[in-house]
Amino acid sequence: MTAPRTVHLMRHGEPDGAGRMIGHGDPPTTPAGIAACVAAAASLTPVAIVASDLARARACADAIGGPHGLMVRRDARWRELDFGDWDGQHSRDLDPDALARFWADPDMAPPPGGERWSALVERVGAAIPALVDGTLVVTHAGAIRAALAISCGFDARQTWAFALPYAGIVTLRLWPDTPPVAQIVRLA
Repeated sequence: MTAPRTVHLMRHGEPDGAGRMIGHGDPPTTPAGIAACVAAAASLTPVAIVASDLARARACADAIGGPHGLMVRRDARWRELDFGDWDGQHSRDLDPDALARFWADPDMAPPPGGERWSALVERVGAAIPALVDGTLVVTHAGAIRAALAISCGFDARQTWAFALPYAGIVTLRLWPDTPPVAQIVRLA
């Protein structure tokens, strides 16, 4: 059996406009959100850092990478789900029936003008094999949920059973021999 890889998936810090449906829109991360990510990563010793190409993830990754002397590699495949017409909106302002259909089945009922869950899973699935042992990925809740779906075999509804707070970290041990085979080492 090939040795497993350990990867850390961190949700970016709290952005301006938290509480809204923020997908490909790109509000900045608050200074407190960046500080929370730096504090959360203090116990890690990453060998590489990858970040979504959205500014709210990049700013956190750059703040973490600097003290470690690591350059951050940007990868658009780690972007959040595209919420289309809902991007930037509060859920309370959306059609409740459309929102309920989305939460029940994000692949069959994507946001208007937005991305299907399966497209997010495909993007993240293409990015995971490039991660070396000890990589920290600074990304978004949706991308982390997609990684859990791929690595642990969860369906979309099961991935939403996990709380993924801002600056939260999910550590996975990934075995390459018979996917999906992963172990959640830490959920903080």
